[in-house]
Amino acid sequence: MKKVLVVSAHPDDETLGVGGTLLKHKANGDQIFWLIITGIFENQGFTKEKIESRAIEIEKVASKFNFNEVVNLNYPTMTLSSSSLFTLIPDISKVFLNFKPDVIYTLNRSDAHSDHRVIFDAVMACTKSFRYPFIKKVLMYECISETEFAPALFEKVFLPNYFVDVSDFIDEKLKIMEIFESEMGNHPFPRSLENIKALAHFRGASVGVKYAEAFQLLKCIE
Repeated sequence: MKKVLVVSAHPDDETLGVGGTLLKHKANGDQIFWLIITGIFENQGFTKEKIESRAIEIEKVASKFNFNEVVNLNYPTMTLSSSSLFTLIPDISKVFLNFKPDVIYTLNRSDAHSDHRVIFDAVMACTKSFRYPFIKKVLMYECISETEFAPALFEKVFLPNYFVDVSDFIDEKLKIMEIFESEMGNHPFPRSLENIKALAHFRGASVGVKYAEAFQLLKCIE
């Protein structure tokens, strides 16, 4: 049994990038944990209704995945910057030391959303082997509507080199994604059921399976 932790900047990142893989981990008897970094608040202009509906979405999604535990650090969304690392790194470190995950799925380093990029830096600061010897594998995941819209610079491009066959879990992933109703749209909007499935179809075709999720492997200790 493995302990698996997925880091999301905003609720829906984990489903978009790792949804099928998380379901597969759970089916294989692994423990799965969800670390959400940001939240939404009235002083940012969000209504009470929106805040309440987001909380309900998180609860429903957590139930569907059957996470062993969910932690939300509640940093205000869309506000993370390099100065946030002063508190973000120790906060993430506490979570890692508490759960002691074997496998970590983290956001792509060069996503278009600045929250994603800052969180990547914070997560990687918490994966040093001499301080976190329990971490055996670290993977970046792609987040449709963020990864593909980042500048396609050679030194920052997402380079998938690790694929998970999620053919048996793609339908359930899409059902879970529908819970995030306010984040969804119709094609050609990236976060549409059609496009999420199309990406999985393309990644699967790359490695000879029907549907897959793609990752960039950053560390693997066997």
